[in-house]
Amino acid sequence: MKKAIIWIIIAAFLLSGLSAAVFSQPSAGPAIRVTPQAPRFTDAERQAELAKRRAAVAEKMEDNSVLILLSAEPKIYSNSVDYVFRQENNFVYLTGLKQKGAVFVMTKSGDAVSEYLFLPRRNPVSETWDGKMYSDDEARNISGLKTIIPTTERAAFFDALKAKEAFTAKAGGVEIGAFETVYMLLPLSPNDGNAMREFRQENEFRKELGERNVLNARPIFAQIRLVKSPYELKLMQHAIDISTEAHMRSMAMVHHAKWEYEVQAEVEYTFRRRNADYWGYPSIVGCGQNATTLHYQIPKGEVKSGDLLLMDVGAEYEHYTADITRTFPVNGKFSKEQAEIYQIVYDAQEAVAKMTKPGVRFAALQAEAARVIEDGLFRLGLVTAKDGQQFRRWYMHGLGHWLGMNVHDVGDYGTPLAPGMVFTNEPGIYIRPDALEWLPDTPENRDFIAKVKPAFDKYKSIGVRIEDDMLVTATGVEWMNKALPRSIGDIESFMARASKEMNYTASLFPSRR
Repeated sequence: MKKAIIWIIIAAFLLSGLSAAVFSQPSAGPAIRVTPQAPRFTDAERQAELAKRRAAVAEKMEDNSVLILLSAEPKIYSNSVDYVFRQENNFVYLTGLKQKGAVFVMTKSGDAVSEYLFLPRRNPVSETWDGKMYSDDEARNISGLKTIIPTTERAAFFDALKAKEAFTAKAGGVEIGAFETVYMLLPLSPNDGNAMREFRQENEFRKELGERNVLNARPIFAQIRLVKSPYELKLMQHAIDISTEAHMRSMAMVHHAKWEYEVQAEVEYTFRRRNADYWGYPSIVGCGQNATTLHYQIPKGEVKSGDLLLMDVGAEYEHYTADITRTFPVNGKFSKEQAEIYQIVYDAQEAVAKMTKPGVRFAALQAEAARVIEDGLFRLGLVTAKDGQQFRRWYMHGLGHWLGMNVHDVGDYGTPLAPGMVFTNEPGIYIRPDALEWLPDTPENRDFIAKVKPAFDKYKSIGVRIEDDMLVTATGVEWMNKALPRSIGDIESFMARASKEMNYTASLFPSRR
């Protein structure tokens, strides 16, 4: 009898264990998503991609023409210290090469297209101070370009170009003919301030060409780069994945932080840890009323429980950048007022996403976001009329921008959306605490202030922006950073879980309170 009872107990124990193994739910995985492995390409894949891009540019060039791309100039930070060198985007786009002092030349005559690379010779003194330079074979392997000429012959080539004469290289006897039309990257006008600086060398050389037919190559690149290839999208996705992890880690540790710069340090630590080249733009980390400054870049403010923290950060990987913004409560819970503002911005994003598909124009998306924002602000009493103007006091920027090798990437915003285009969806509302003080003293403004003051006092100092990177597909849109929590409920749930994970490494984030 005793043996029977013992066997019954053992059987019950085994069955209970089996039941638990079969029917229990698996434990939830980590809240913080670790960046997946970086994309890998073979030499053949990279060379084929670059060759395809060069062919696309050549197709748009006039007959009997030459394209000249100069590598970026080093930029001085202070005295003898340079900024980190970053190659000019279009030079990388066609060659994959990131060395200074190089020149890419492509000629078109009828159906014949020829490609040349002027490359600095390796120099042991330079390499001792500044690091390894490309050998000819290494440059060929990266770019797929076959014909390489030493940059010691660059001046002679430019002299021949100015004289409308053919050029013959001393090294190897390479010949580059005389061409009627010259393409370069140039400012669009004397008022094009950024381009006047970025393309300074090209602009100066254009003056030396006199009456030659010189055309700006930038419109060609703007059109071609607008639609990303599968190769490019893999690089962009990796930059976005790195940025997603940086956001997640920051949301998890924010309750440990006392100062904004501590949160920014977590962001940029993650960028470096995941081998990003750099940030794609200076990080924006603003808490409380600092979140109402669009390009807030001095993270010296205090991080306070009960405030919202707005974080607009994006990593750059292999010359492609992410651009993601999240606004979240430091204590992990939105207040009623914060949630009301946040939900309007969220709804505007959702409305834009629903409209996004091939053939739609960016202006239509902007108008839809503005409509949702205006309706929401009117409902809260922060505007007195839906006149298309008042709401701009609280939402003063556009919907977003193209994204790619620049954070504000090249491309015509009048172009209908097509699969492969990537843009940011980033509506926002910013209730600056001094906003009403700056309005001109007019009867209209006095009436406006009197009517919105109760709502303003309720919502002032709340700044919310939500920004996601959107890939246009054949049927609609893909949220490229969909792994990052976005809704109020998802953010609160994520922060509760993730903060516990970060407690396991609390030594990295000691509490400052």
